Amino acid sequence: MSGNSENSHLVGRYEVECFDHNGDLKWSDHIDNVITTPGKNLLLDTVLAGAAYTATGPFMGLISAVSYAAGPVAADTMASHAGWTEAGGANAPTYTAPRKTTAAGWNAASAGSKALTAALAFAITSGTNVVVKGCFLAFGTGALSTIDNTGGTLLSAGLFSGGDKTVSSGDTINVSYSLAV
Repeated sequence: MSGNSENSHLVGRYEVECFDHNGDLKWSDHIDNVITTPGKNLLLDTVLAGAAYTATGPFMGLISAVSYAAGPVAADTMASHAGWTEAGGANAPTYTAPRKTTAAGWNAASAGSKALTAALAFAITSGTNVVVKGCFLAFGTGALSTIDNTGGTLLSAGLFSGGDKTVSSGDTINVSYSLAV
C-alpha cells in the first residue's frame, strides 16, 4: 500500500518580558505551552464544521502561584484546572483589569503560523516580589475578559521555561503569542 501522509500538531509559544517602573528590563522568558484537548476540539469544530463563526476572545490571563499544585495539562478547562489559579482577581499578582483581548491584533496566517501583531501589556498593581508562573488563553462561547471568569474554552496554558518569575507593583509584563500547525 502506498500513499501520502502528513502529520501535524499545534505548537503554541508565549514570549514574555517584564519591565520595572522605570522601563528597565527585569527578566524575559518563554513558554512552550500545552494546547488543551477542549481547545483542539473547538478549533476543529470551528474550522471544519463552523458556519458564520465569529471569534469570542481569545482573552489572555496570567497564572498565579497562589494555591499552585501542578502545571497545566491537556484535560484542563476554564472551569476545571485543579493544579493552578488565575492571577489578577482573588490571587496575586493583581493587574489592571480586564484580561487582555487578542481579537483585533493578529497577523495574517503564514507558513502555518499565526502570531499577535503586538505584545499585550499587564500592568502589575500589587505587592513586592510576587510570583507569577505563566500565561493562558481562553476563547469561544462564554469566554469573557472578566478576570476569574470560568466560561469559554481554555485553548492553551503554560509555565515559564526558566521557572517562577517575580513582579512588583509598577512592573509591566508584555506577552506575545504565536500558534503554529
